[in-house]
Amino acid sequence: MEKETALQTQPSQKFTVRQLTIIGLLAGITIVLGMTGWGFVPIPPISATILHIPTILGGVVEGPKVGMSVGFLFGAYSMVQAYMAPNILSFAFMNPIISVLPRMLIGLVAALVYMYLPIKVKAIRIGLAAFLGTATNTILVMTGIYTIYGVEFAKATHISPEAVFNVVMGIAWSHGIPEALLAVAVVTPVAVAVIKKFK
Repeated sequence: MEKETALQTQPSQKFTVRQLTIIGLLAGITIVLGMTGWGFVPIPPISATILHIPTILGGVVEGPKVGMSVGFLFGAYSMVQAYMAPNILSFAFMNPIISVLPRMLIGLVAALVYMYLPIKVKAIRIGLAAFLGTATNTILVMTGIYTIYGVEFAKATHISPEAVFNVVMGIAWSHGIPEALLAVAVVTPVAVAVIKKFK
């Protein structure tokens, strides 16, 4: 099966001008969505987000290097926001293990699923890449919060430490599934159109 991204990446270690442009554009969209609030859907105790969608697009359209770069900038923005506009769980996102690493892996997972999944229909590969990229973010962020900040999470949300696991898993399901389905709905037609144009 053809293993490619829509816009073939050069074997060089350096970024091309096109790749840098795409990284800047997608990172800019992420920041605009975050600053305007358009990228958040309030579902207490935290908000569901679509800020990961540009990272998935970068990974699917340009490959893992671009996807991880957009994810890094997304994560860096999340970490800065945690300091500048703190909320109930900002203490966790001040840690790059929670805010940056999972966001970089969104782009990596999305790119690899699209490139190597043995399904010929591009739209299906893109949809699965979007779903699994989103799931990667949800699983790693919520697992990190539970593992590293379980006690702090219990205090911040006014629950008992024994209830942290169930609450974290509940948030992962209630936020993760809608986020993943929305990513599939948005990324699939956009990526198909871009790939068709630049093939």
